[in-house]
Amino acid sequence: MTLLPSANLYAALSAAFPADRTAIAIETPEKNYTWNDIDTLSGQLATFLTGLNVPAGSRVAVQVEKSPVALMLYLATLRAGLVYLPLNTAYREAEVAYFIQDAEPAIVVCDPANQGWVSELANGVGAHVFTLNEAGQGTLTEASASCASDFVTVACPADTLAAILYTSGTTGRSKGAMLSHGNLLANAQVLKTAWGWRSDDVLLHMLPIFHVHGLFVGANGALLAGARMIWLPKFTADDALRYLPRATLMMGVPTYYVRLLAEPRFDKAVCASVRLFISGSAPLLAETFRAFEERTGQRILERYGMSETNMLTSNPYRAEDGQRLAGTVGRPLPGVGVRVVNDADAIVPVGSIGHVQVKGPNVFSGYWRMPEKTRQEFTADGWFRTGDLGRFGGENTPDDYLSIVGRSKDLIISGGFNVYPKEIEEVIDALPGVQESAVIGVPHADFGEAVVAVVVPRAGAHLDPAPLQAELKQRLANFKVPKQVHVVDTLPRNTMGKVQKNVLRTQFQG
Repeated sequence: MTLLPSANLYAALSAAFPADRTAIAIETPEKNYTWNDIDTLSGQLATFLTGLNVPAGSRVAVQVEKSPVALMLYLATLRAGLVYLPLNTAYREAEVAYFIQDAEPAIVVCDPANQGWVSELANGVGAHVFTLNEAGQGTLTEASASCASDFVTVACPADTLAAILYTSGTTGRSKGAMLSHGNLLANAQVLKTAWGWRSDDVLLHMLPIFHVHGLFVGANGALLAGARMIWLPKFTADDALRYLPRATLMMGVPTYYVRLLAEPRFDKAVCASVRLFISGSAPLLAETFRAFEERTGQRILERYGMSETNMLTSNPYRAEDGQRLAGTVGRPLPGVGVRVVNDADAIVPVGSIGHVQVKGPNVFSGYWRMPEKTRQEFTADGWFRTGDLGRFGGENTPDDYLSIVGRSKDLIISGGFNVYPKEIEEVIDALPGVQESAVIGVPHADFGEAVVAVVVPRAGAHLDPAPLQAELKQRLANFKVPKQVHVVDTLPRNTMGKVQKNVLRTQFQG
């Protein structure tokens, strides 16, 4: 097999860097980094990693706070032909223990505050341990500072493993999705065209980088476009308001947009230079979509993806390609197959709800050390079962637009009837005084499962469960009406903004 240097993702990214390598690539409040700096720093780290004499394909597990150096470590891992394993910074010792035992990394990089217990876990698999803090300092940078920076990026085929992303593990054991250099490059290339990435773009980057959204969509996208990033450790409304006037792109989870809308200072003038706002990682409420358009004159672009697949569908960027519609995730991206099927894997009619299955160069090869699970999650003809429920088309929606109505595991079967939580949530969210809601199923002696709604009121509003139920009885079939309505201050969410329905099921199952 002929090895092409460009098959390494970093080789493709760096080939797209601008001709002027002295231009600023990453801007932070403390320091700026040029395109030369990216190549130099990632080269030093790659030299250091390979100098540890770990085998090709070894895993590099990373649980550190966001910093430009953390991004360089990701790029260095790619360059060195190793496998990047990002870990959510919220994971605790017992969770990290599982990932280290399962992935058996050769190198672990952690926050200095966690070095003690991480070292104990890493010793169990014979891994090297280094530290890196939020300022980009630690034993990793100290040890690599004297290394040569002129590293020759390792050549590899496109199907070479580049990263392992562990799923959240809300049901059963966390699974490591194996993504290749080709998977990641294919998605970055298709998004560059779909979203009109330009070299003069400025991405306001406030997302974490242990996840697809911030790392593979945001950072890879900017690097492949040769575009600047304003790199902030996390989202705050104040920071967003400060930097948006200099940005052309912003990516966020729905919570970011809700918090911006709560700021009176956020208006059309603040985001006059932004050509595209993108939302993902969790469903965007139609109300947020409409309120944002009313405030700014812009429609947020919602898209759909997964750890196993990167991005799959997107609302249109260009007006001539169609409208961005609230409640939908748009059309399949070029080269990506999406189908909605019944339990027998037969395609259902447009407008009907079914299981979402996908296929394409962006889709992962399988789960790390779980061949049986991998076989279960792919159909005989090679389509990946996403576990999501969705439909094409529907009322006031083009037939080729996909809407996600929930997860298969969130489907409620009450008295023999299928109940789709999203449908009920949309009705509840439209009621006066309601900020948002989550609908879950809990065990019930007669019905098998009972529908339960958990509702968050708007600021200053008072919600009474009984009138809410009475109103829903006027709007929904009886089997869909929640048997109980609970009013709470907030819904539990993970770090990417997804509502943790497993937590709600545990809390309200009695």
